[in-house]
Amino acid sequence: MKLRTAIFASLIATVALAGCQGSVFDGVGAKAERELPSKVLAKIKAKGMNKTSPVMARIFKEEGVLEVWKQKTNGRYDMVASYEICKWSGKLGPKYVEGDRQAPEGFYSVSAAQMNPNSQYYLSFNLGFPNAYDRANGRTGQHLMVHGACSSAGCYSMTDESMSEIYAFGRDAFKGGQRDFQVQAYPFRMTAANMARYKHDPNYEFWTMLKQGYDQFEITKVPPKVDVCGKRYVFNQNFPGQQGISASASCPPMSQPDSIQSAYSSYQKTYDAAFSSALNKSSKKQPAPSIMGVQEAKLVSDWSARRARGEKVSRTPPSLSPASSETPGAPDTAVQPTAIAQSPAPVAATVAATAPLAAQPTLDQNATASVPVPNTNPEAAAAVAPQVTPDMPAAPAEKKSLWNRMTGQ
Repeated sequence: MKLRTAIFASLIATVALAGCQGSVFDGVGAKAERELPSKVLAKIKAKGMNKTSPVMARIFKEEGVLEVWKQKTNGRYDMVASYEICKWSGKLGPKYVEGDRQAPEGFYSVSAAQMNPNSQYYLSFNLGFPNAYDRANGRTGQHLMVHGACSSAGCYSMTDESMSEIYAFGRDAFKGGQRDFQVQAYPFRMTAANMARYKHDPNYEFWTMLKQGYDQFEITKVPPKVDVCGKRYVFNQNFPGQQGISASASCPPMSQPDSIQSAYSSYQKTYDAAFSSALNKSSKKQPAPSIMGVQEAKLVSDWSARRARGEKVSRTPPSLSPASSETPGAPDTAVQPTAIAQSPAPVAATVAATAPLAAQPTLDQNATASVPVPNTNPEAAAAVAPQVTPDMPAAPAEKKSLWNRMTGQ
């Protein structure tokens, strides 16, 4: 009995700390070759796109939505499908350390090697966390996926039906010659009203950096060229005379055409006016709970490790944010997927974490450097270089117990 308990605890620890994983085998299953529905193909044609033209994706945690955008024959992108995220874990804010249950936020790149047609979570692709920005800022974790099976441990989980279509979009784009597609993961839609609502959030500085890439895509409708220097993202920048840049070292001189700077300046003036107006209004929608930096991330990571070892811990992860501001039951509450939606309905995007904390260690926060306003470059469509992380085996989302699945009982 003791041996069985020890083996079970070891297996749980492996699964809990590794994040969302899947298995890779030779061959491609029929589910990975399933064609897009005829109504989707008709929409692709109507929008002036080719079936195998390049794609990109945007994820919004608070709204619980994953968008698929596809390149038109004129080179600009248009949204072709929107899917409700079935589950994601953690709170708003980036992933800091392995085991913190946070789904990543940032700019990621997915190559064909990161696609898993035989995932135990139906189908999946690896986001490539940690990317250059994450590594430069000391963030850790692995096997962070977008996958099916509607089960999340730090990933973005979809229903199998939704994942089948999302996977097919990427697969067809690779067949058309796209080398990798960009995934932009945001805490929420980065409108003036939302940014004003989160003005005092500890993650606000990080989010304003992400917003620069968000804005440049909104202006150009072309995925921004993403680089990392000075431990921060920079978008659509040219580096004259530079053979390469370092993610940790200071950014070298950067340049952009005057016409691009003008386009961004005009966009920013409109945004600034809307932001000032939003600050002077009281929003009826309260901010969703967000992670309070690396200190809370490490507390949750320690909680995850102790829980995986079978130790007695609180039912919910520790939290540094007030319990009264949190929304119980979300985002781990499943929602019904929408295959193609013009106006996706918002869903709750936070999870309750109300356990009282004992003596808490004082830990330094990972501060994000202030970022100068970059400008757009509509000619630049190259995504950040992919960081391939293998898709490792893990327990499938089944009703049988983990012990029975591992022993074949």
